[in-house]
Amino acid sequence: MSQQIKFGTDGWRGVIADDYTFENVRRVAHAIANYVHQFEDPAKGILVAYDTRFGSRRFAEISAEAIAQSGIHVQLAREITPTPALSYMVKKLGAAGGVMITSSHNPWDWNGVKFKASYGGSASPAIIKKIEALIDAPHIERAGGTVVEADFKTDYIAAVKAFVDLKLIAKAHQKFAVDVMYGAGRGIISSVFTELGVPHIEIHGTIDPLFGGINPEPILPHLRGLQEAVVANHCDAGLATDGDADRIGAVSEDGALVDAHKCYAVLLEWLLKRKKWPGAITRAFNTTKMLDRIAHAYGRELIEHGVGFKYVADIVLGGKQVLIGGEESGGIGIPSFLPERDGTLNALLLANVMAEEGKTMGQLVEELQQKYGPHFYGRRDLRLTEEIKQSALARAAARPTSIGPYKVLRTEDLDGFKFFLDAPRPNNGAEAWLLIRGSGTEPLLRVYCEAAAPETVTAILDAALDFVHQRTATTV
Repeated sequence: MSQQIKFGTDGWRGVIADDYTFENVRRVAHAIANYVHQFEDPAKGILVAYDTRFGSRRFAEISAEAIAQSGIHVQLAREITPTPALSYMVKKLGAAGGVMITSSHNPWDWNGVKFKASYGGSASPAIIKKIEALIDAPHIERAGGTVVEADFKTDYIAAVKAFVDLKLIAKAHQKFAVDVMYGAGRGIISSVFTELGVPHIEIHGTIDPLFGGINPEPILPHLRGLQEAVVANHCDAGLATDGDADRIGAVSEDGALVDAHKCYAVLLEWLLKRKKWPGAITRAFNTTKMLDRIAHAYGRELIEHGVGFKYVADIVLGGKQVLIGGEESGGIGIPSFLPERDGTLNALLLANVMAEEGKTMGQLVEELQQKYGPHFYGRRDLRLTEEIKQSALARAAARPTSIGPYKVLRTEDLDGFKFFLDAPRPNNGAEAWLLIRGSGTEPLLRVYCEAAAPETVTAILDAALDFVHQRTATTV
């Protein structure tokens, strides 16, 4: 009996040689081909690209071959390619879609398949549902399909450079450390900085399918190397992209982590204050509410949605003008460039903001904390038995009246269970909230928290662990 294949928040992922096998990758590729034949124009062709993970090139070749069997012309990346580059070329070339072989930020022994729709962004929930329904449908076999290699990086890099004020960055004489986390963004930001004469260093730029013992996710503890590089080299900021270079992370000049929430907030404040471009702001359910305060200050609409960039793409496709959209994991996109998250673009835009404001990364973050109130965030990823995980989710669904010593003021369940808590809010800081939800990409239970002080975040997360393990729980 074939293994079940289910797409999560961004594509299908699995453990290599367990459920992520040649056979299952072919099943997904055939389903994508069937989808294109039924709902798109197969004559427009499909693009296939891959990252630095173990076997990614071969899995990409197998995907391309399987799709070509249905009579579709396939262009296969000739080298390791960032996900946003694939998305950009899908839109630029007018292709029917793109297949990206990557498992993004997952551990080294995972790989996956992302499908990028014809508009150059994450497939919408409706598209994903159609592909899933075709997983085990008889695959189409027609003559005429071909596979040719192509360059997906050159035009993409040129487009990113045109979108950013490179002259301003060059004039600022600021210094950067760039961490590509052994991923597909290797060499790109560094080449731009080299061309500009911007002092910088790149770390973790070699190809290592074991990712040097880290997960290629721009959060702690995986960014400790970047923190050390920033301090040791007296940099004004550290910039990081994840395994397939669609997510952003950063480090301030003193080595402190600048999480994705603050990266998003810095970009949003700059876009509204300096660029004044039109459009609504979107954020995922697990993302900082500082964005709400910034949007309100500038009279902009703030739209909250489920976890996953596919929801941003869905809103854009629905005809809504969106200035910027993003999520907790560092996936931030500016639809006027592409309805897709892009770590490389956002890293260069952060350098752009620093140059225009004449400030270091840490100064930009502190300015936001002063203007909009202190917001601090934390997340814990829990590997649990399925029994404990489902028990915790069931008790969360039962609407607890308190989490540890914190009274629950109200509950929201857009994507997981979010509890707003009665906790201290010094200096008009963040309203405390705790979110409990199952991961859409890994067998994890994730707990997220935002509050007005870091010690409050820690205390709430500790209380959440007690709740998950039934050490304390009060329900209606």
